[in-house]
Amino acid sequence: MANFYINKSDITENTAIITGEEAQHISRVLRMKKGDEVTLCDGEGSFYEAVLSDFSDKSVTADILSSRRAETEPKVQITIFQGVPKNPKLETIVQKATEIGVVRIIPVDTSRAVAKLDKSAKVERLRKIAKEAAKQSKRGIVPKVTESVSFKEAVRMASQADLAIIPYEEETEVSLKKALSGKSPSTVAIMIGPEGGFEKEEIQLAKDSGVISVTLGKRILRTETAPIAVSAAVLYEFGEME
Repeated sequence: MANFYINKSDITENTAIITGEEAQHISRVLRMKKGDEVTLCDGEGSFYEAVLSDFSDKSVTADILSSRRAETEPKVQITIFQGVPKNPKLETIVQKATEIGVVRIIPVDTSRAVAKLDKSAKVERLRKIAKEAAKQSKRGIVPKVTESVSFKEAVRMASQADLAIIPYEEETEVSLKKALSGKSPSTVAIMIGPEGGFEKEEIQLAKDSGVISVTLGKRILRTETAPIAVSAAVLYEFGEME
């Protein structure tokens, strides 16, 4: 059954109004008709089984038959704080992080970053990528992709999570496994450096704020590989990949 994303505000009692690209896809691309059944997702964790009941030039109306909470969302909510990399790496990170189950991606301006996320159009494109990836992987939510923040602000935000980690190639004592062992967090923050990694001063600021510096082993991962590898390890450790 076809799956489409709408805003929760588009639902009134047992009726949903589908607009924008999703409405165009239904009517012009798929050429669906009245009586066809669809699955709608409000992007906030609920799915709705519905039947198409009316078409107009800019919208499609669907009558909701039933609703259910999404079973595809991890109980552990992961936020990735990603040092801004060169294009199109950030697009890849957003896509794959969405597929694996991350709830939020926050680009971060770091000392060694050679790229800047300074245009709202770029952020909108990243949000569209997140939405398409959520649809493909049948996510119950669309992960939030924000405007970029400073490293200092990223540290402040990350430190508010139940568990915050920052992979660092010069860390020798604390492994990712050790940092995760024995924990039962509801929220996890993962701070990832750009292509050039983090400055020592940035790592110290993070550690002083309670973020745990960890090693990922003997191999150095690319900036677009690290957030996915660490997210997968977190989800596995806390029983979200069973």
